[in-house]
Amino acid sequence: MEEQDIKRAGLKITQPRLKILDLLEHSTDRHLSAEDIYRTLLANGEEVGLATVYRVLTQFEAAGLINRHHFEGGQAVFEIASEDHHDHMVCLRTGKVVEFCDELIEKRQGEIAEQHGFKISGHSLILYGEFIETS
Repeated sequence: MEEQDIKRAGLKITQPRLKILDLLEHSTDRHLSAEDIYRTLLANGEEVGLATVYRVLTQFEAAGLINRHHFEGGQAVFEIASEDHHDHMVCLRTGKVVEFCDELIEKRQGEIAEQHGFKISGHSLILYGEFIETS
């Protein structure tokens, strides 16, 4: 995503918006809370208030630039919106989120919907559990 994506969304280009978008795009963790973003910006010497972070995230979500997820047992997290569908596994112990996509699962969901005369317009699959330590 770039500056023109912010403009296309009808938003002015501001430093806080650019910094937050850059952080969401380049973070090794693809699912960040507003507090994670705020702490990272502070650690990088940026003077952005927590209220500004929340406001920008809400604006980005309304513009379709990012997606908000409310995973069980945790706070809302945000990720860059993508055309590529993916599902999530969430560790209830650590909060770690892993994205995955499985064509067989997607196919099977379509078959089940068809059997019931149901037309899928969208879906979200979230698996909750714990990641098992392997040696």
